Amino acid sequence: MIQAFEKRLKSEVASQLNFANDTTPAKKLAALKSFLKSETAVIKEEHRNGGTGLDISKARSLMIDSLIIALADPAIEKAQEATVDNEIAVSVIALGGYGREELCPLSDIDIMFLYPPNTAKKDLDTAQEILVREVLYPLWDAGLKVGHSTRTIDEAFSEAKADIQTKTALLEARLITGSKPLFEGFQSSYTLFYRKEKPKEYIKERLDDQRSRRAKFGGSVFMQEPDIKSGVGGLRDYHNTLWMARVRLNLTTVEGLSELNYLSKQELAEFKEAYDYLLRVRNELHFRIKRPSDLLSLEAQPKVARRLGYTQRDILKRVEAFMRDYYQRAQTIYRISKNVEKRLALSNEESSKKSALESVKSFLMARRKERIKNVDGFVIRGKLITTENPAVFEEEPARLIRVFRHKQQNNVELDFELSALIRASLEKIDDGVRQSPDANLSFRTILQETGNVYPTLSEMHELGVLGAFVPEWGRLTCLVQHEYYHRYTADVHTLHTIRELDEIFSNPDRMYRNYREALHELRLPNLIYLILLLHDIGKGIAIRDHAETGVELAEPILDRLQIDEENRGLVRFIIKNHLQMARFWQRFDIDDPEAAKAFAKQVETPERLRLLYVHTFCDARGTAKGLWNQYKDTLHTTLYRRSLDVFAAEGRLEEKHEEHRNMTQKELLALSIEGVGKEEINAHFSLLPDRYFINTSQQEIIKHIQMINQLLQEINTAESVGALAPVIDWYHDINRSLTVVNIITWDRAGLFHKLAGALNIAGFNILSAKAISRDDHIAIDTFYVTESGRGNASSDQAQKIFADAVSDALVSNKDLYPRIQDIMRREAADLFKRDENPLAESFEPRVDVYHELSLQRTILEVQATDHLGLLYQISYAIYKHGFDITFARINTERGIAIDTLYLSNVDPNTETDGEKLMELRDSLSNTLAKDIAL
Repeated sequence: MIQAFEKRLKSEVASQLNFANDTTPAKKLAALKSFLKSETAVIKEEHRNGGTGLDISKARSLMIDSLIIALADPAIEKAQEATVDNEIAVSVIALGGYGREELCPLSDIDIMFLYPPNTAKKDLDTAQEILVREVLYPLWDAGLKVGHSTRTIDEAFSEAKADIQTKTALLEARLITGSKPLFEGFQSSYTLFYRKEKPKEYIKERLDDQRSRRAKFGGSVFMQEPDIKSGVGGLRDYHNTLWMARVRLNLTTVEGLSELNYLSKQELAEFKEAYDYLLRVRNELHFRIKRPSDLLSLEAQPKVARRLGYTQRDILKRVEAFMRDYYQRAQTIYRISKNVEKRLALSNEESSKKSALESVKSFLMARRKERIKNVDGFVIRGKLITTENPAVFEEEPARLIRVFRHKQQNNVELDFELSALIRASLEKIDDGVRQSPDANLSFRTILQETGNVYPTLSEMHELGVLGAFVPEWGRLTCLVQHEYYHRYTADVHTLHTIRELDEIFSNPDRMYRNYREALHELRLPNLIYLILLLHDIGKGIAIRDHAETGVELAEPILDRLQIDEENRGLVRFIIKNHLQMARFWQRFDIDDPEAAKAFAKQVETPERLRLLYVHTFCDARGTAKGLWNQYKDTLHTTLYRRSLDVFAAEGRLEEKHEEHRNMTQKELLALSIEGVGKEEINAHFSLLPDRYFINTSQQEIIKHIQMINQLLQEINTAESVGALAPVIDWYHDINRSLTVVNIITWDRAGLFHKLAGALNIAGFNILSAKAISRDDHIAIDTFYVTESGRGNASSDQAQKIFADAVSDALVSNKDLYPRIQDIMRREAADLFKRDENPLAESFEPRVDVYHELSLQRTILEVQATDHLGLLYQISYAIYKHGFDITFARINTERGIAIDTLYLSNVDPNTETDGEKLMELRDSLSNTLAKDIAL
């Protein structure tokens, strides 16, 4: 197309723009306008006939070149005649997009008049006056938007040093007409300049510019009204990649990135195709509007789509198809440009490694990064996870899900090669993987990483894994929502709701407090992650009635994830009714006492109410910035609290818990548990409270019964109950990327803190824990742990250290505290083991202790920055103040420990002393305050 266009363009220029010396300005202007109109019409027709984005933008560049040459050549001759030095040199140079020969219909035209360094000021002023009069005025009068600058070579270099935008614009300088030797000399010198003039600093500035620009334009590819040029995944992302490659690698074309292995051949092809597609969209948008704009507005989308070949009669279907294609291309540009940015930034760091290692601290940091950990076919080095086995997913496709759990659990990033391997292996996520219990357990565990789910799900989505593993959800990908208040596509909206839930769990801002408290009252607080993931799944079929459709689509997903019927009921209810709570307080007078009764009747249980309360907040906050405000929050919270009061008056919750317990007991009695009689099962159910059976799976209950059976059998060989070694079970759960430690032993004062201390000594981080005692004084403690960097959670050596420490504490009655203190001091002194956590730095510890009259329990609640030995400190303080732990729920959420413990007096014959409880609270508060000071 371009060759044919160039050929006919020469002919048209010769016939229309061949001006004589006596051609009047009026005739010249008329000829310019006629030429512009006719040639623009030709370019537009070529575009409508399917011309590529690059061809059309180059055609317009050639057209503008012809205009400028026709005007500038005689003007330069006049300038030479009018100056003292008749040989004055001037080059007319195209910059920016015009320099790249990529002019869209309404793009700015940037040119520079370049002169030699020693040009006399008088001659330069004379020449420039002529060029402005003879070249710029006619172009402006013809309706073109032309920006210009006048510089000597010295001035060009000075401005490039002072301003990154000028430095960038000059990277793409192209000679239009004028002195070729002058331009070639400048170009040669400028290449040496930008290669030596702080290239690393330039890369850093460009990366900073990328971050700030992306944030300014919504921070997401999937904006409902994207900006084609400056938005995330827009043309500017592509341009920035080329600019950095030119400065860092001296490349003039994108193909060079493939030749130097910064891009694979496939990535290069995808990158170029996506860029051409966006240029074609921009060309069509510019042909349709009168004022320059790159916003692909809701109004413009159906019209642009139609002209680009999307011919669906239904406008919504047409826009959906077009925007899905657009988002996929923009996502490709964003993904590949990010990868190149990382690689260029890495090469930037490597080039300065020698100087960095001159300091002892940098040397030690580099050594720390070299530590290697092998996990499930993957290798963790420093903050990156990779694999040295290209067949890792062929050998076990379920690893395509597990790798994200390992990434999440170990707080590392996928390296470039592993990301590319994952994307290239997507076809391996077939029905076998989707039905795999291992893969689904890993996915469930990802959704249970309280306060830290969004980053992992977002990356799974970006690499195509989420949609492949949950194809029902994959239909939401790039789906435009034809609703005024939605700013994002359906998939990104869903992920943003999950990001809001992360914030509720972990952000200390007062805005989230009520919702965090509601979550902590739930039986399974993390279930809402799954609900949020599925709540809009019906939109993949149709926006109308999507809540009801979503319930049907969710069923096979819940099957694969092995969600039990009780929890399925909650998932179904919230999906079906996720819009109802907001609609209720928007429509009804919630000051009317009957309103709360009516709403409580609709939701039926406090658990559903709490889920709806949190879900509605996340849904609204994930829809558009500013959609939620204080007024809405007040209405929402008022309805929630008044409905809770209704439930409190009816007291139906205890009945449901008792029903659940009885059903579980019947199911276990119907099973055959080797070596365990029915009387032992009945005893287990009679000796434990309902909360144990609510929070413990059937598989875990069976495990505990078997371990208790073993403990009772070992009584016969033990010298005394005090000398009886606990029964310990280790299970390394590769799908959840953690180790489960079950401990069954006789309960005794200080048991919990001794077990926690023994785990710390053995080199384990305690992620969470559950502790409870039967009425016959058998303690059931479960710890969920990972290695802390001083040991391996699955190693026999670490397990032996733990067993020896437990024996020292429980059998030999040795004090573990000095050993724990020594470890804590070493950890505190080790600069490189301090993880930067902005949340932790702003989070003030809180200790509450109170009597809960409805439960007849004394409860201690602690929220504090997590660190090695924290749980030991808490449980040790409880023991030292004369209390015992009868139940514990320990959770760590994004570096913040949130612990709930039920207390009783060590001496059961004494009443709980309120003064002693206050002393415990004050002591713990002081201890945690000292931790912050460290």
